[in-house]
Amino acid sequence: MGYQTQDYVKHAVRSAAILTNSYVAGTTLSNTHRYNQLLVLVDFTKGSLTSLEVKVEFSADDTTYYQETVATFSAGTSTGVVNEYAITATGKYRLAIPISDRFIKVSVKGTGTVTSSSCTVDAILAVN
Repeated sequence: MGYQTQDYVKHAVRSAAILTNSYVAGTTLSNTHRYNQLLVLVDFTKGSLTSLEVKVEFSADDTTYYQETVATFSAGTSTGVVNEYAITATGKYRLAIPISDRFIKVSVKGTGTVTSSSCTVDAILAVN
């Protein structure tokens, strides 16, 4: 466990490693229902990749997971689609997500040639 106070805790989710072309989940976060905000901190080195993709999944029981969903709107109709964050440049990224679930998994994968790529993921759970 990383830095922690009563309303703020930082977890290492994934140590620096070369990406693969399939999603790999980091350390599952548990007891996250005590917080209402998740910050996913991504430190990405692109190397020869086309992009990094990040998905976040939520569970009440650590067995059945539901991928983060967002809505798209067209002609007055809202359509739910699973969310994947695509990152196409080397850098440090912060993804802010409201939460109320007990378990959370963050998974990453590369698209394209994985040579010289790297990705580290940390998570901050906070009460706002």
